[in-house]
Amino acid sequence: MNQLKTVPQHAPMQQFSVRHNSLVIGGMELPRLVSRVGKTPFYVYDRQVIIDRITELRQNMPSGLKIHYALKANPMPAVVQLMAGLVDGFDVASAGEMKVSLDTPMSAQHISITGPGKSFADLRLAIAAGVTINVESFNELETIAQLSAQIGITAAVAIRINPSFELKNSGMKMGGGAKPFGIDEEQLPAVLRRVHALPLDFQGFHIYSGSQNLKAEAIIDAQQQSIALALRLAQFCPKGIKKLNIGGGYGIPYFVGEAHLNIQQIGDALALEMEKLKAAQPDTEVIIELGRYLVGEAGIYVCQVLDKKISRGQVYLVVNGGLHHHLAASGNFGQVIRKNYPVAIGNKMYAEQQEVVNVVGCLCTPLDIIADKILLPVAEVGDLVVVYQSGAYGLTASPTAFLSQPSAEEVLV
Repeated sequence: MNQLKTVPQHAPMQQFSVRHNSLVIGGMELPRLVSRVGKTPFYVYDRQVIIDRITELRQNMPSGLKIHYALKANPMPAVVQLMAGLVDGFDVASAGEMKVSLDTPMSAQHISITGPGKSFADLRLAIAAGVTINVESFNELETIAQLSAQIGITAAVAIRINPSFELKNSGMKMGGGAKPFGIDEEQLPAVLRRVHALPLDFQGFHIYSGSQNLKAEAIIDAQQQSIALALRLAQFCPKGIKKLNIGGGYGIPYFVGEAHLNIQQIGDALALEMEKLKAAQPDTEVIIELGRYLVGEAGIYVCQVLDKKISRGQVYLVVNGGLHHHLAASGNFGQVIRKNYPVAIGNKMYAEQQEVVNVVGCLCTPLDIIADKILLPVAEVGDLVVVYQSGAYGLTASPTAFLSQPSAEEVLV
């Protein structure tokens, strides 16, 4: 066994079973799934894991709460089609995602588009489709009103707020301080007066303060502050608040020491806040917007060992994938200090012999790392390396054109 000192192992993965020493996805053992897909590398998403996650979420959230899926986490059309029958709405971040969502049975009135740089073409598409536009600036508000008049369709709009607070302990903070996202909280009274003067269909507010959070207390605090902020602004709203999107931020565990989010604690606290809101704004629909939490744990990335080599005492498994398919796993997508994603040898889940290895991709760059000094079952050429927690921010969040390597496949099983 290699005696190199290992980095801490990842969070435990229990969402998939093992049969005949192989990982089972969608009821199929991994080697058979490879034959079904016809090639490696690929991403595979297990529909039952997604269904179970949403079922569990609904059981723990207040009954009147609406759950929206954020397509940016995973816009694969088959996944989005599945989601259309499971959630109450979609939130998209581009015209491309909007077109994918409009191809599903989801009604346009339950779809919203967000983003600080929407083009005239994006806005025209959204207005014509009847999709709610989350307004990010004064200028965008005026542009929407002008386009709405030109097209002859009253645009549905909500104001995205950049709150004074932030989601503490979040992986990415998208609220608080100076931000390109939304309109600063203190500017809202003036903005809402202007909305009232324009021929627009005002829907309400969108408040998204952060993402990838595993602290229930932090999410509860942000949700409480979001609802309190909406209530303070209600007096300025034309015809009250129809919809209040309080964002998401629900995280999933990746690394050592991380545990699953306590959603029952969040749901219990949110129920109390929604009662307060209902007393003041009885017709307001409260929405949470989740992406990673719904699909992240349902997906894996699968690649194959092309070569095994030793360099000055270190073992390298060279695979036919890499950062061009899975930038996040390489540590180059937001990590300050690189940590290993959960990794396994998918056709050798249990083995008496293990060794410390470096799993690297096929690209000509030292950044192409799948796992660094990790203890795995002894693998050989042809074995299958699996990266867990890959159902969100995987292929579409990666530089797929880098070095002109072949793209990875995606399947839903």
